[in-house]
Amino acid sequence: MTEKLFHSGCVVALGLGLVSFASLRPAHAQWAVYDGANHVQSILIAARELQQIDNQITSLANQAQMLVNQGRNLATLPLSTLSTLQSTISQTTALLAQAQNIAYSVQSVEQQYQQAYTSISSGMSDSTLFSQAQTRWQNSVGGFEDALKLQARVVGNIPTDSSAMTQLVSASQNSTGALQAAQAGNQLLALQSRQLSDIQAELAANGRAAELERARQAANEAGAEAQYQHFAQYDAYVPEAVSVPGSGD
Repeated sequence: MTEKLFHSGCVVALGLGLVSFASLRPAHAQWAVYDGANHVQSILIAARELQQIDNQITSLANQAQMLVNQGRNLATLPLSTLSTLQSTISQTTALLAQAQNIAYSVQSVEQQYQQAYTSISSGMSDSTLFSQAQTRWQNSVGGFEDALKLQARVVGNIPTDSSAMTQLVSASQNSTGALQAAQAGNQLLALQSRQLSDIQAELAANGRAAELERARQAANEAGAEAQYQHFAQYDAYVPEAVSVPGSGD
């Protein structure tokens, strides 16, 4: 009986050992095998993808900065002196249009110059010669007055021009883009052009006054000659003998 039990126990133990051995074999088959080359390749792929993303971010940042720079270059200058320049030019033009007696007009110069400066002859009466001489004197005086007014206007523009120039230079130096710098430069050129126009107008006024005075002097000489010729047309004085009462002659 004892031997049978021992035999049975051995059979059970052997069976359990076989079961345990069979259950361990599948667990041994599931062990993972490390592939180093595949792991390195995966890391390289991930690194390249990150580099591409970084490049895209850098490109987008550059494009954004380019748009910002374009916006600055297209920004307009907040300062404009055009209205002031136009007003000053209008005032100078108005002074030129107010020229006394002989205006800045070719037709007016031809007509009035012919009447007062060249139409002088010995056949004119003294009153006519005197009237022409007075007209010429008034023209000269008016020409000098016009020149003085224009000079005063040009000198009066100096403080305004100085202020405008300071503002434009400051705006050019502090400009945020190419357009603002160009606009400031253009306004400076416009200011210089207006100043040159003032100088041109002043030279014209001074020249007009000087020419009127020279023409007056020349015409006065011609008028004096005409008066002399007019006086010379009369018969010369012939002395006659005068008898004095009581002289015995």
